[in-house]
Amino acid sequence: MRPTPYVASLRIYEPLSAFEPADRLRWQSIDLNDASYISEEELALRRLVFPEPPVGRPDGVHILEIDGERFVSPWATATRCWAALDNFKESLPSTVVPFFVTPAIEDVITAGVDLLEDKVPHILNETWVIPPRWFLLFQPNERHRGEDANGVFTTARTKIALAKSRAQSAHETVVSAFGEGPVEQDLENLLAWLEMFHPNSHVELDYGGLATYLEKSLRDNGEDGLSADTSIEDVLHSLSGLAASDRMIAGQGYERLMSRWSHVQALESAN
Repeated sequence: MRPTPYVASLRIYEPLSAFEPADRLRWQSIDLNDASYISEEELALRRLVFPEPPVGRPDGVHILEIDGERFVSPWATATRCWAALDNFKESLPSTVVPFFVTPAIEDVITAGVDLLEDKVPHILNETWVIPPRWFLLFQPNERHRGEDANGVFTTARTKIALAKSRAQSAHETVVSAFGEGPVEQDLENLLAWLEMFHPNSHVELDYGGLATYLEKSLRDNGEDGLSADTSIEDVLHSLSGLAASDRMIAGQGYERLMSRWSHVQALESAN
């Protein structure tokens, strides 16, 4: 099982040409490493136990090679720590935050953050559930399932141009059906994030350790494990219903998706 089995990721892999010359040279010489995901998660756990300034040590990268070209997704730990802290502080009254994050820990997290030129991370994370909007970026034929040394896995990968087109179409459908609101804003934010990267990039959804929990949940409910997971299809089904102004079809897809992932999300309080 992976070191942080409750985390799913959405990653952007940019071509080396999108980075500074020094980074290009360094990352071009790195060997492909299928275990980079494990290394990233192990580092995250160590920093929970022994907090340190995230800008104080070099980060790693995830690497893809497609048709002879190398694409890179930097961990960007400093950026993600800064963004996570900022989002957390916004979710609570300022008087409550110190009970969860002491000033000393906040100083560690934000040390050197003013030196970051780009505060847009290449990797987004969610715990215990995958946001429905992530699924709409992909088609079922772009999904890959299997099993490796760390257990079962599910990933999906597509070109960023396709992901942006699908997100834009979904945004227009949601606005037409519901107008402006939280769902529309989430899609707008996702689009804005995608727009920040090189047009030849690739987008990857990784269920991470949630694949193991989902596999067990589906089998416990009499289904054939991950092969019965139709999360991408359910989101597309729901969007097709909205586009056709058929709320019943839209509701069917959404209900299937939420029912499937609610069993996984419930494990957060069980653990």
